[in-house]
Amino acid sequence: MRSTPIGIAMLNDEREHVWSRNNPENERVVRQWAEVLGRELKNRDGSAPEIVVGSQIITSVRTAQKVGCELARAGVKQVVMLYNVWNFPFLAWPFLNSLGKDVPVLSLSNNNGKFPGNVGLLATDGALRQAGFRTHRIIGEIDDPETRRKVVDWLRASQALTTMRNEVYGLYGGHSMGMETGYFHLVPTLKYIGTTARQVDQLWLVKVMEDEVDEGEVEKGFRWFQEMLGERILYDGKMLTPETLKQQIRLYLAMRLVNEEKGFDFCGLKGQRELTEHVCLGDVAEMLMNDPYDWNGPKEPTVCATEADSYAAITMQMLKYISGGLPVLFMDVRLYHPDLDLWDWCNSGNHASWYASRSDDPKENFAKVTLHPALELYFKAGGASVEFDAAPGEMTFARLGLWDDKPYMVIVKGEVVELPPEERRRINSMTDPTWPHVHAKLPCSFQEFVDLFPCNHVLGVAGDHVRSLVYLCEISGITPVVLGPEAKERTEPIWERVR
Repeated sequence: MRSTPIGIAMLNDEREHVWSRNNPENERVVRQWAEVLGRELKNRDGSAPEIVVGSQIITSVRTAQKVGCELARAGVKQVVMLYNVWNFPFLAWPFLNSLGKDVPVLSLSNNNGKFPGNVGLLATDGALRQAGFRTHRIIGEIDDPETRRKVVDWLRASQALTTMRNEVYGLYGGHSMGMETGYFHLVPTLKYIGTTARQVDQLWLVKVMEDEVDEGEVEKGFRWFQEMLGERILYDGKMLTPETLKQQIRLYLAMRLVNEEKGFDFCGLKGQRELTEHVCLGDVAEMLMNDPYDWNGPKEPTVCATEADSYAAITMQMLKYISGGLPVLFMDVRLYHPDLDLWDWCNSGNHASWYASRSDDPKENFAKVTLHPALELYFKAGGASVEFDAAPGEMTFARLGLWDDKPYMVIVKGEVVELPPEERRRINSMTDPTWPHVHAKLPCSFQEFVDLFPCNHVLGVAGDHVRSLVYLCEISGITPVVLGPEAKERTEPIWERVR
């Protein structure tokens, strides 16, 4: 999985008779944090970001400039400024001016009476903030699990943002059916996130499907589905046939080819109406893109948003990175059941099959998946709709939106629940039983959710990632809108209070 290098540097006292005595301890602390972060920032695919440690503890203007230049040459895109003792605060400027002022900064210190790192942190970080730097502060001991979790959460957030700053979103066909909340809003996106988009007509995909896709791979994929699903591919001889399923496989392979050719890091597929009425339904292709496997074995999930909902895709890419590479769900905010205080979130595409059992073994997930004929009313070209109920477990749900051209993100921790079979079938039949469903419990009221949520599409990833998302928003200048009890845990940062 893509990442950006993390820098670690420590400031100290300028007086030689002081730093010559405490530098051995400071160097030990730096090494220890580097080791901890290298171990705890492992991604699901085994990769990890590079950690670059300054060659010296900063004790002078020249060492500050030297270390800053070292980290800049190493491509560092975020920095942990460690504080273990009292330091001379002004040394932060020759360091950061050499590294680069657009690099997110985490100020991290001990809470120790003998070595007052927190005093140095507050003095130095205070200087950065009075100059307008949006920094974060964490004070605690390295052997405290909660301190380590906070640092990892901040670095996941910073990694997501600094990686996405240099990514390109592949927009196949433009936003679907006039859904303006799914539009790629170029200027605010570039200003706050840095990601740009390139729009490619869906005709390009069709021509690649016709002329460039390896038919041997199509047959291989088709056999894989046959072996995995057997009679749970519900062929009807019209909408879902072997040929319409193969057409969906071709679409998946074409998107992979064009993504590679154009350098797209993630993408969105318009689908309706051109593809769905004249080529095929995108559901199978979108599922395969978002899954961590296909018939050739494990792979990195590639975020692909249905209906080319660009702000859904951007949110999904953020969720992928902060979770260390998990697949991400895309859902319609479909139906609320007040008698159960339960949401049924479903749509015709984009549910990674990984969520059927949350397993890296596709056999375990596909054991709960059925392919249904596409609904002719909406999807005249045919193909399969993917149907399953998401496995129970903790989730983080989110969505990026705009208020008067200013970005904000709604964030809520929730849970996917498992319902008794009869109740599940009853609930699913009230929307569409041939589509994938997420039965979600939220810790906020129905009214709070509908009053604040930006649009009709909600995104989710397994686990609790609320703190990382809040950090990401605060680093970038996006306003986080946290729902439920977690909202009370957030301290509004100073730059929001004084603006």
